[in-house]
Amino acid sequence: MTTMNVYDAVTTRRAVRGFTDQPIPQPALERVLSAAAWSPSGSNLQPWHTYVVTGAPLAELKKRVGERLAAEDSWDEPQYEMYPPELKSPYRERRSAFGTQRYGALGISREDVEARQRAAADNWACFGAPAALFCYIDRDMGRPQWSDVGMYLQTVMLLLRAEGLHSCTQMAWAKFHKTVAQVLSPPSELILFCGMSIGFEDPTIIHPRTGRAPLDETVSFVSG
Repeated sequence: MTTMNVYDAVTTRRAVRGFTDQPIPQPALERVLSAAAWSPSGSNLQPWHTYVVTGAPLAELKKRVGERLAAEDSWDEPQYEMYPPELKSPYRERRSAFGTQRYGALGISREDVEARQRAAADNWACFGAPAALFCYIDRDMGRPQWSDVGMYLQTVMLLLRAEGLHSCTQMAWAKFHKTVAQVLSPPSELILFCGMSIGFEDPTIIHPRTGRAPLDETVSFVSG
């Protein structure tokens, strides 16, 4: 395990979309998830339910989703709303800028729908990562508990950086939640929130990092 300043962990964490197939030592994943269990949650409910998938089960999951994509099978009915149906400013512009940068870096134009679909399909191949985490939440939980799950996932991602690993969280996996359930067999009361690809970054794959809004756009300091 490497030693990393928490500021460095935060500022070097990013959504990596290109991994090597180098195996991840099991003890590293166990350290990360054991420490992440200390993430804050209201009244200590700890509403996250996590599955870590590697090896043959992950290969089988990728294969099944790949078959559905090849057959142009429709996505599963959503279990939660990923984004408001009408994003207002400034969120609409931020999402648009992200898409422009993401697909522009791949040389894909806005009009090339087929190429965009091929790029999106990399999500379900975990961008080549040898490990994937799937995070579920009980369908009876409310918005505060969903925020608790977000804090847990952020903690996981920062601890992965301390292990020299990278990650990419993917709500895209929720679009095939039935296929994921076929492999993982979660209890019926759980909803798949997201997946997370985990591995060592492939330095030959270059993706520009998405910028952030200036501080005065998102933070207000109120003082006496």
